[in-house]
Amino acid sequence: MARLKITQAKSGVGGKQYQRDTLRTLGLKRIGDQVVREDRPEVLGMIRTVAHLVTVEEVK
Repeated sequence: MARLKITQAKSGVGGKQYQRDTLRTLGLKRIGDQVVREDRPEVLGMIRTVAHLVTVEEVK
């Protein structure tokens, strides 16, 4: 299964509460934070929710 590196590019301040909650659930707290997650449907849904705040790249 592929792994995704998710980087927070923009702040969640001023966004909806569910978007801030999604960032926290992904493990992102501040701009520049990076996490590596499995490419699973649950994670892809969370990424889609905050797509305007994060950048995603595939890790080998």
